[in-house]
Amino acid sequence: MATTQRRGQARTANRNRTANSRGQYYVQGNVVRKLDVTREIQRQPQKKVSNTTRKNREKAKHMNAGYVVFLCAALVATGLILINYIGLQSDITNSVQHISALESQLNELKLKNDEDYSRITSSVDLEEIKRIAIQELGMQYAEEGQIVTFASENSDYVKQMADIPQ
Repeated sequence: MATTQRRGQARTANRNRTANSRGQYYVQGNVVRKLDVTREIQRQPQKKVSNTTRKNREKAKHMNAGYVVFLCAALVATGLILINYIGLQSDITNSVQHISALESQLNELKLKNDEDYSRITSSVDLEEIKRIAIQELGMQYAEEGQIVTFASENSDYVKQMADIPQ
């Protein structure tokens, strides 16, 4: 198999080379080096440009004063808009930083408040309060006949408008 591939390559190489009278070989095909390309470029005929095309090209090369003023005004307007935009972005960044600082301060205050509340509730001894209320202040538990219930529109509180019946 390898020998058939080599024979095919050799035939292709022989086809691409031709001998001249001196015994030198020339390579034909797209890989042939061209020695002087500049002559070929100079030999190509120049395309003739129409008169209107030439005039349009000359007009495009020159800018009139109105066009220059318009471009300067557009440049200044764009600059002002970009400066304003950057200022707004800076304000937003500062606001976000200020909000995050306030949120962290709020979280610290909530944590401190919760700690104080739990410290206070844990320091209150309900048994001591009950002992003082019963022994020193003379309070007693309510008996069954002493509890009076009232119907109320609001369950939050009841206003006493008259004496409670015995």
